[in-house]
Amino acid sequence: MTVVIGIPASGEHETRSPINGDVVKKLAALGVRVLIQRGATDTSFATPESLGDVDWAETSAEVIARADIVWSIGNLSAADQASLRPGQLLMGLLTPYASAEHVTALAATGVTAFAMELLPRISRAQSMDILSSQGAASGYECVLIAASRTPKFFPMLTYAAGTIRPARVLVIGAGVAGLQAIATAKRLGSVVHGYDVRPETREQVESLGAKFVNTGVSAAGSGGYARELTTEEKEQQAQALAKAVAESDVLITTAAVPGKKAPVIVTRAMVEAMRPGSVVVDMAAEGGGNVEGTVAGKEMLVGGARVIGPVNLPARMPVHTSEMFAKNLLNFTSPMIADGVLSIDWSDDVIVGTALTHGGALVHAGVAKVLGVAVAPLEPVSVSTEEEASA
Repeated sequence: MTVVIGIPASGEHETRSPINGDVVKKLAALGVRVLIQRGATDTSFATPESLGDVDWAETSAEVIARADIVWSIGNLSAADQASLRPGQLLMGLLTPYASAEHVTALAATGVTAFAMELLPRISRAQSMDILSSQGAASGYECVLIAASRTPKFFPMLTYAAGTIRPARVLVIGAGVAGLQAIATAKRLGSVVHGYDVRPETREQVESLGAKFVNTGVSAAGSGGYARELTTEEKEQQAQALAKAVAESDVLITTAAVPGKKAPVIVTRAMVEAMRPGSVVVDMAAEGGGNVEGTVAGKEMLVGGARVIGPVNLPARMPVHTSEMFAKNLLNFTSPMIADGVLSIDWSDDVIVGTALTHGGALVHAGVAKVLGVAVAPLEPVSVSTEEEASA
């Protein structure tokens, strides 16, 4: 029985799609058919011709009814989620920390859901890491937003009457997004400073040609993320950062803690101390923001500075972010398929660490702890298309 991967249309504000022509070809080599809802790839500019040999469905309901695996960017509609069936696989960005009600309803369908936000941050999983690939795009886009809004040149400019000094950019957060922002700002010719509470990132920041802001605070955490700072550490950090923020023409913040509200790192007083015309781009706006006064989806004036809270940054460049997203999902899914047969290895740490629901229950302990929901241990039961065919 051929494995079918279904691609329903994403939400109205989403331009990306989790499929492209190259991934279709690679899935075909694994014995997988791709079923796409008509119109699902229009906003990512993937035409039927570029996608090649795929099947088409008129509705998302038809996609879900026929698919063994559903790839999704964002959550399905309530009706589509309710139509998921036991033994079916759902993979993508599923906002696992959204609410207890959301996770409970998803578990009740019996679907085996893999939330790619939960993917373990280990070397073997790097090629599957959707947060990293989309984060890189977000960091890049933040700099473009800042460059288009600042009243200053990014690079040094020499003209007949003299020389214009380059803009000074401060990037807070040196994860994938922050490092991409640093690299992009540096390429545009600005003087760049970077800061992160994890001291081990200093070498990475400096390798990109930026100067590291040392506040004396370390918040190295587990799994590649920073831990939450104590009240005393936050005060020490704020005092050291205030000077660096005030001296900057552009401030870009990228810090986030999975499953929690984004930490407020930059106070309103810090922003008010920036020079008139300064620009702040808060990449963490959707999680509450790293900057006091950020409003998601809005541009606010704080003192003389513009504070911008962009949302869904990867959707601004859907051709490449869709390609990246699709390849990440391909690399996650491929080990589950051999000779056209779907089978899940529940001894694989990557699979177990990414699983959100299975067998009618929430199975991720980290999500259960954050949401206060009971967790059920995973049972080593394979989902196999051969078993379904003989049933």
